Amino acid sequence: MIRVLLADDQSLIRAGFRLLIDSADDLEVVGEACDGAEAVRLARCQRADVVLMDIRMPGVDGLEATRRIAADDDLAGVKVIILTTFESDENVYQAIRAGASGFLVKDSEPAELLQAVRVVARGDALLSPGVTRRLITDLACRPDRPPPVAGRILDALTAREREVMALVAAGLSNDEIGARLYLSPLTAKTHVSRAMTKLNARDRAQLVVIAYESGLVTPGHGA
Repeated sequence: MIRVLLADDQSLIRAGFRLLIDSADDLEVVGEACDGAEAVRLARCQRADVVLMDIRMPGVDGLEATRRIAADDDLAGVKVIILTTFESDENVYQAIRAGASGFLVKDSEPAELLQAVRVVARGDALLSPGVTRRLITDLACRPDRPPPVAGRILDALTAREREVMALVAAGLSNDEIGARLYLSPLTAKTHVSRAMTKLNARDRAQLVVIAYESGLVTPGHGA
């Protein structure tokens, strides 16, 4: 059973998400938080697997709450999905850098939300080739973009791992990476996992950030 925590300052939205999630046989809501501080506390005491985190809340917002969860060793297994009203929300990129595993627009279809929870719970990142890549690319093109990290950060990777990492940044799944490189999905997953371990990346979302900030993938570059 996947244990889900809801963090949103609007009780009506939480009630809707609870009804939807509890309707699934493999998911259960273990708590509700109305601000980021409560979300961090409940994530710890309720042993949540996934937090559906609204990005805008009073007091401690979703961005800071995500940062606190990612920085807490006791919460290493907790995955965060950022909920936002606008797919172009700049704070989403910051949240992914802070440790979120992905994001959803609040008007997503119910089935999409349930699948998102399952995907993130099993350790994958919620990174679609469309919305997420467009968001990161748009932000990477801005004048205030952080300077590229020294290329040496990628020195630990093999050529194949760099190739796989670039395809992860393009939003490809393990199956799609395998098909592109003539590998089995399991082999593709192994390369992704090794890259994550070597770069100390929390998940695939973090790999995307490193791929852009290291210069491995350049804004607007197609896969």
